[in-house]
Amino acid sequence: MTIEAPRTPIRPARRLLLAGLAALLALAAGAPRPAAAAASWIASRPAAASSGVSRLASHPSPSRPVRRSAPGALPPSQMSSGLAGRGHKAMRLPLEDTAQIRKVAAAVREEFGRADILVNSAGFTRMVPHHDLDALDDDLIDQVLTANVRGPFATIRAFVPLLRESGDGVIVNISSGAAQSGTGSSIIYGASKAALNTMSMALARVLGPEIRVVVVAPGMVHTGFVPGRTEEMMAKAAMATPLKRAIEAEDVALAVISCVTHLTHTTGSVISVDAGRHL
Repeated sequence: MTIEAPRTPIRPARRLLLAGLAALLALAAGAPRPAAAAASWIASRPAAASSGVSRLASHPSPSRPVRRSAPGALPPSQMSSGLAGRGHKAMRLPLEDTAQIRKVAAAVREEFGRADILVNSAGFTRMVPHHDLDALDDDLIDQVLTANVRGPFATIRAFVPLLRESGDGVIVNISSGAAQSGTGSSIIYGASKAALNTMSMALARVLGPEIRVVVVAPGMVHTGFVPGRTEEMMAKAAMATPLKRAIEAEDVALAVISCVTHLTHTTGSVISVDAGRHL
């Protein structure tokens, strides 16, 4: 039996105040098309596209996980090619290489002269049953923590000077409802996202008032992000929520845009996009 969860139609977005801003959208190289599309969707909103000044930074996970690309994955060279407007660029930021991340930050300063928004969306996980402790080996733990904790921190650390100079910088870290519930694809994945949440609160405290830091925590998003997760599994998860809706990549993108343009008095907070799954 196939279970289908209703999906919320994406309403036309209002024209957002993104003109003149440089946005850095960090996502995994080889990301599934829906995940890449979400980041692209943020960068190509009408105001940003017409000004042609929003930027796209490609942000690969550690080298070994990148090889496990989902079907339909986009290579880094194609991540910005479908965006409206002009001036978009894909750059490689290996999450485990702090020196290279600093070089990219310097390149952004040299080429664009500014960075106003940083969205840390790159991440990695693998399905491991929570009861199978032996299957969660040290190598996988290190890969997940590099992609989901160390990498985002290193990226923030490198871009803080540029963001601070803008006077109204915004960092949005993409977390997960697994951080709160202790569920998710593996124990270490939930733990890594909980660490990201805590780190974001601490950063919000020390980076204000020039920079706001907000967390967007989706539930199970209807993408190919987790290898082995089936359509039926995602549909069941959607039907188990109070709203009984599947969460699409675009729903997460809308939340990110709201953090930047509307929630201007919000910092250090976690915004749930989970159809009420946390209740």
